[in-house]
Amino acid sequence: MSETVTAFSEPEERIALREAVAKLASKYGHEYVAKQAREGGKMTDMWLEMGRNGFLGVNLAEEYGGGGGGMADLAAVLEECAAAGAPLLMMVVSPAICGSIIARCGTDEQRKQWLPGIADGTHLMAFGITEADAGSNSHQITTTATRDGDGWVLKGQKTFISGVDEAQSVLVVARTADERTGKLKPALFVMPTDAEGFSRQPIPMSWQAPEKQFTLFFDDVRLPDEALVGGADNPDAGLWQLFAGLNPERIMGGAFSCGMARYALDKAVAYAGERAVWRDQPIGAHQGIAHPLAKVKIELEQARLLWQKAAALYDAGDDMAAGEYANMAKYAGGEVACNATDVAVHTHGGNGLTEEYGLGNMLVAARLGRIAPVSREMILNFVAMHSLGLPKSY
Repeated sequence: MSETVTAFSEPEERIALREAVAKLASKYGHEYVAKQAREGGKMTDMWLEMGRNGFLGVNLAEEYGGGGGGMADLAAVLEECAAAGAPLLMMVVSPAICGSIIARCGTDEQRKQWLPGIADGTHLMAFGITEADAGSNSHQITTTATRDGDGWVLKGQKTFISGVDEAQSVLVVARTADERTGKLKPALFVMPTDAEGFSRQPIPMSWQAPEKQFTLFFDDVRLPDEALVGGADNPDAGLWQLFAGLNPERIMGGAFSCGMARYALDKAVAYAGERAVWRDQPIGAHQGIAHPLAKVKIELEQARLLWQKAAALYDAGDDMAAGEYANMAKYAGGEVACNATDVAVHTHGGNGLTEEYGLGNMLVAARLGRIAPVSREMILNFVAMHSLGLPKSY
């Protein structure tokens, strides 16, 4: 195999991983997800089966029950799930964000306590960062953790936090006073969801999904000292810990969106190849149908290359370059998911908005990739400033 082909091809192990995941995810598929969403069910059966097969923890170290792979492997797993019509949103959160932060920043005891359960799916950890008055500006977070004896007291609110009703714990981003300067600095805490003083309120959303969104309330929640990620002996780690999880979040977001785009494109291509209206030709023979689909295919392959490069940089330990490409990958994925679902609906005509074909709800779901976990405008700000060297605009 030539050097050029090798550089742009995934290793055999990852190709085999994709095939195995696609086979499992296809057992569930879009109809299963839609049924769970309509009836208030969860993805628990699929989640646990994915965990038993080692797919949820492929990015975590083998000594903690993981597969010993990297973020590129985990993102490939999520993309295949989404392409099969059965995306697992909590993969972005539990093994990618929380797993990566604890693996890179936690103490030995914290890794032993939480990573095995995250890897096999028996411990689902949510991630709490967003606040109503902070948005993308994490410097404005007002949730605070105050020292109290040999523990901490957590007070504040979070919003748009996914899957808290399914989780056993939440990795909470708070701020605590620096003993030297008195200024507030970031700190991350693992809080059990049955903690006294913690409550949640569901947020009604306009698209159907098994994973729900919540506003969280911390009313003097007491946490032990060991809840602080990295321990008290690592006082300046909070900001670095945060970015250790945000790059994986963006990479996974890009892969999620690419998988969704693949699903929509496959549905549209199949329909365009079968549906005949004029002169016994399938509608896919007409450029008005074929060209938008071809354009989406090109955009999709561009977006996939971006998340693969971002993941490779992250796995190589180049956090600065990974941050640049992770943001671009998330942007590109969000764009192609929106474009693919729109073209797929249009290809199907009226059928595209029926429940039977399962595309209408995806129009709204795909739009999320342009908004969360960071808006495309903030990504453009990042690229303008860090990639192009332009003055900061915000």
